[in-house]
Amino acid sequence: MIKIIIKNGLENLLWDMCIDPALKPRLRRLSETYLEQLFGLDDQLVTPELMVKACTFYTGHLVKSHFGGWKEVAIPRANQEAIMAEKMNRAIEHYNSRCLKSFFIHWFSYVKTTRERLVVSLLRLREMFYTQRQKLILAIWKEKARQRSKSREDDLISKHELQLRKWKYKLLKSKAVEEKPISPEQSASEAALSAVPVEFEIAALPDRAILLVGRALLMWAGLAICGELAVRIDFSTSKNIADKCVVTTLQKWRLTVLRLNFQGCHFRTKTLKAVSHCKNLQELNLSDCQSLTDESMRHISEGCPGVLYLNLSNTAITNRTMRLLPRYFHNLQNLSLAYCRKFTDKGLQYLNLGDGCHKLIYLDLSGCTQISVQGFRNIANSCTGIMHLTINDMPTLTDNCVKVLVEKCPHISTVVFLGSPHISDRAFKALSSCNLKKIRFEGNKRITDACFKYIDKNYPGINHIYMVDCKALTDSSLKSLSVLKQLAVLNLTNCVRISDTGLRQFLDGPASMRLRELNLTNCTLLGDTSIVRLSER
Repeated sequence: MIKIIIKNGLENLLWDMCIDPALKPRLRRLSETYLEQLFGLDDQLVTPELMVKACTFYTGHLVKSHFGGWKEVAIPRANQEAIMAEKMNRAIEHYNSRCLKSFFIHWFSYVKTTRERLVVSLLRLREMFYTQRQKLILAIWKEKARQRSKSREDDLISKHELQLRKWKYKLLKSKAVEEKPISPEQSASEAALSAVPVEFEIAALPDRAILLVGRALLMWAGLAICGELAVRIDFSTSKNIADKCVVTTLQKWRLTVLRLNFQGCHFRTKTLKAVSHCKNLQELNLSDCQSLTDESMRHISEGCPGVLYLNLSNTAITNRTMRLLPRYFHNLQNLSLAYCRKFTDKGLQYLNLGDGCHKLIYLDLSGCTQISVQGFRNIANSCTGIMHLTINDMPTLTDNCVKVLVEKCPHISTVVFLGSPHISDRAFKALSSCNLKKIRFEGNKRITDACFKYIDKNYPGINHIYMVDCKALTDSSLKSLSVLKQLAVLNLTNCVRISDTGLRQFLDGPASMRLRELNLTNCTLLGDTSIVRLSER
């Protein structure tokens, strides 16, 4: 076909000459009349020259495009190796840069970690250096203090011996003058003898007297060595002591022991009954003793009527034990019933039986959620002399409970209500009838600035205020507290609404003159101005 095209030229090129004759479309040639109707008159048709030129351009374009594609496929480029080499160089450079970046990141991370470890090590070394230096300073100070004390003691002993010799000399001289006159030689010799320390020969005593002296010396030595043990015995430090050893110890020191601590001990009921042998016992701590029963408390109360301090927190006592307290512990001053949840309001009513617990000064009812308003009314009727009241972790405590309690307990000076969220300004107002010295509130959102509005009139002698996590307190509270002249400790941690204005008003008042402790942790509104004002005080 190509030879035919070369031989006849492009002018005789037909559009269907490359098609198989069997596949050519069967079209009827149009007459001139039809062509004239389709394309118009002769003057409107394309001239043969233009048609030849168009066909020539089209066929040339086809030949050129196909020839160019065939050329690219058949004949390889001369500079293809150079192009490939350039691409490889670029790929190698990119790979090297990626590797360098990765290595730099790992190196930077290593250097950063190493530096942090170095800083931590230096801080630890500095802390160890300061600690060792303090220990060394304390050791040197202790040694010097011991030497000074020893020298002072030696001086006192020498002075005492000198005074004793002078006194003996004067005594002998006065006796000699009264009895008979002596010569100067005799008086001088007697004075010389009196300067010698007087010694006594124990062997000259009778055998019975020597035996009594030996027993007395042994007794004094035992009391000197075990004096602290004879007064206070603490079983809480070692909870693996056998019950037999406990009973033996209590029987041995039953007359001299004053304080017993059984905190967290798991002894048998029979072992705890041995406490009743300590007739002079004054302080008894039975907190966290799960083996303590009402029967054990009955034996203890009958044998130890002089107890002043009694801690029964977190035990299983019931109303039977509450009935024993006013019957036997007439001098009880400190009582802790924290987290004892098996007694009821009726048990608190027993505190008023007989002589009652009218000498009670300190009472701890933390965690006793079973106590109602009637229970607090029973406490007020029984323990009118309470001065220190602690009620922590008690979500059931309300304003009415505090109100009925303070109506008959006007001597309350310290109240601690940590974890009692339902206390409000009404309870604070009810406490105005008491001469409060110390208040501690924590985690309460119902106490507002109104509770401090007349604090200078209601609590003129208050010196300790602990109001932590009371979100409703603002600068007005600090302004009200600024007039307290006796205030020594103020803790407003996590009171987030306090700002520089309130602190400035507080520091300008007379309350800041005697203040020795101020805690404003997590008061985020305080700025540099407050720090400057505090540094100027």
